[in-house]
Amino acid sequence: MRRLIARIFWTFSRWKLVTEPAPTRPTLLIGAPHTSNWDFVLMLAIAWKLGVDFRWLGKKSLFAGWRGPIMRALGGIPVDRADASRVVDEIVARIRAGEVFSLVVTPDGTRGGNTRWKSGFYRIARDTDMPVTLGYVDRTTMTTGLGPTLSLTGDIPADMDRIRAFYADKAGFHPERRVEPRLSAEDGPASV
Repeated sequence: MRRLIARIFWTFSRWKLVTEPAPTRPTLLIGAPHTSNWDFVLMLAIAWKLGVDFRWLGKKSLFAGWRGPIMRALGGIPVDRADASRVVDEIVARIRAGEVFSLVVTPDGTRGGNTRWKSGFYRIARDTDMPVTLGYVDRTTMTTGLGPTLSLTGDIPADMDRIRAFYADKAGFHPERRVEPRLSAEDGPASV
C-alpha cells in the first residue's frame, strides 16, 4: 500500500525524486536542510518509494492524543527535548539490543533559530557503527532524494567537511531557514 501511495505521489508531485539507490543495510539518514513540515511528507514519499524501513525522531508533543498512534505507525519515536542526551543513549541501546531499522534525523533542528547542527546523529552513528546517508530537499531545483552513504571516521572536521560539501548547493523548502552543517565541536575540542 505504501509503495502505491508513493508512486501516486511522485506521479503528480512537482518535486522530482533524484536519488542514489537505497542503502542495503540500516543507516542513519540525515534529512536536511529541514526548513518546513513538508519535509516530512517528502521523507515518507522517498522511503516508501525506495522500500526503506525507517524510524524518525519527533518532538513528543506530536505524539499527544489521537496523533500518537498515527505517528508511531509512521515510524515515529517521541523525543523529550529537555533531555536530548538520554535520547541518544536510548537509540544506541535499542540498536545494540538487536533492533534493526534505519533512523531519520534532522540535525539542523526545528526549522529555524539554530546556528549549528545538533551532534546526536554523529554520536549515534559512531556508537552503533551505522553509516550515514545524506538525504536532501532542494527547492531551487525542486529535487529531493538520497545522496551518498558515508562511514564516519571520528575525525569530526573531516567528516563534516564531506557532509558540508554535499549540502553546499541544497537550499531546503524555505532557503532562508537553512542552517550550515557545522557542529559545535568543530569550534573547540574534537568531542561530540
